[in-house]
Amino acid sequence: MILAIDTSTPAVTAGVAKLDGMEVLAERVTVDARAHAEQLTPNVLGALADAGLTVDDLGVVVVGCGPGPFTGLRVGMATAAAYGHALGIPVHGVCSLDAIGVDTAGDALVVTDARRREVYWARYRDGVRVDGPAVDAPADVPGATEAFERPPVYPTVAGLVRAVTDWTAAPAPLIPLYLRRPDAKPSVVTR
Repeated sequence: MILAIDTSTPAVTAGVAKLDGMEVLAERVTVDARAHAEQLTPNVLGALADAGLTVDDLGVVVVGCGPGPFTGLRVGMATAAAYGHALGIPVHGVCSLDAIGVDTAGDALVVTDARRREVYWARYRDGVRVDGPAVDAPADVPGATEAFERPPVYPTVAGLVRAVTDWTAAPAPLIPLYLRRPDAKPSVVTR
């Protein structure tokens, strides 16, 4: 059984899927950009309960690693790492845009809100990323303004699971995709 988590967007997503057949058994999503920490664990436990499972049934964790804001990514990634460590199971990190793009056909542009009048974006051809991820103003990414005007699409449990490219390989270390410099700057001390 797979636990899938993503907190790279305003959607706090958690769910359970079978590795065999990639069937999603349960999924809980709360859309609230300021409630990642408060909603993630209840969503995980709710999805497990909906599927009739417990954490002891899990064999692997998949987590979206962004791009996304610092706090949102840290909540999801730290939670995924904690489940993996506590249960002694592998944790696979995936690009959150790939969890959306994996379900596209033909040429597609996936964009999510990066705030500050910017978008995170990546281009896909038949579900495979061919450019990005990156962060830019919508006007600097051909097609982004139109894509961003549509209703938002968030990573799903099915997309997160399908974004894992090799289930047999040892997972790479979890590395967040922030794509922009931190807001905090070190202070300069003069004497």
